Amino acid sequence: MEYITYKLSYVASLCLLFRSPPFVSSELNYKFYDSSCPNLSKIVQEGVRSAIANDSRIAASLLRLHFHDCFVSGCDASILLVKIIQRTRPILPSTHPCPAPPDDLTDDLTVQFPALEEACPCTVSCTDILTLAATSAVYFSGGPYWPVALGRRDGLTASIDAANNDLPSPFEPLENITAKFAAKGLDLQDAVVLSGAHTIGFAQCFTFKTRLFNFGDSGKPDPVLDTSTLTKLQRVCPNQADSDTKLAPLDSVTSTKFDNFYFKRLVNKSGLLQSDQLLMGDNRTASMVISYSRFANLFNKDFGASMVKMANIGVLTGQNGQIRRNCRVVNSNKY
Repeated sequence: MEYITYKLSYVASLCLLFRSPPFVSSELNYKFYDSSCPNLSKIVQEGVRSAIANDSRIAASLLRLHFHDCFVSGCDASILLVKIIQRTRPILPSTHPCPAPPDDLTDDLTVQFPALEEACPCTVSCTDILTLAATSAVYFSGGPYWPVALGRRDGLTASIDAANNDLPSPFEPLENITAKFAAKGLDLQDAVVLSGAHTIGFAQCFTFKTRLFNFGDSGKPDPVLDTSTLTKLQRVCPNQADSDTKLAPLDSVTSTKFDNFYFKRLVNKSGLLQSDQLLMGDNRTASMVISYSRFANLFNKDFGASMVKMANIGVLTGQNGQIRRNCRVVNSNKY
């Protein structure tokens, strides 16, 4: 802890040397940091690989953080801002199905990648780090790799209201969810393929418990849900208030491996979240789910393409935004 404190003080001192902003392009570029931070990708990849080796759940947390960041005010690392609205955790909607990421993951991304700040102080934006980390999280969980254009800058504000309004909820009908994707420039295929991120990670019981005991206020379980899956989930999430925050894997077959089993489970009526299982209730989305359940390579290819589209939502470039010295706090000066 003393070393980290000293290191951050040293980095902060170096940052003060950069009174004027460095030249930055107004467009994202695959070679954006080639001169200023040539080992960026390797440093982030090693940090993510090490973190996942210690706790496999980190992969899903990084992927969710990137998704939720981009969906609110654009990919600007606003999800990491907490002191602006006097919160103690990253901004997550009240209906967010997944558990909040651990504090040590989000305290400051620069702390998570100490070699990065040592090699390239005050150079890489928090949002570019998060974008690269999400890509690496998928790759080190057995999923695809896709190249990432860089040069994003960090936002100056954050809003819990925007998070509640803009992010899809596990309780919403499919048309509402796809409308929220469309509002961000993402089409129906993007909505389906990006839902495949639920192949890793966990959800809290309160987000699906009505399916197990009182679906649609019927006093009965969801008739669509596979009976074997229902029985297992009722054991994990009994019908009592103290089970609300218990966790169940979104994909119980391979919960830490990025693969297409999520789609196979939807086809078999074993999707955990109602919002996910609804994809099988529409002919347009059901045909995509079936294709992804059969062809893992197709899913991997389309997932990477949709992630690239998502990572370009509302980005700040050029002189807009800033490069935060601490990912949880806006810089005191403009840059």
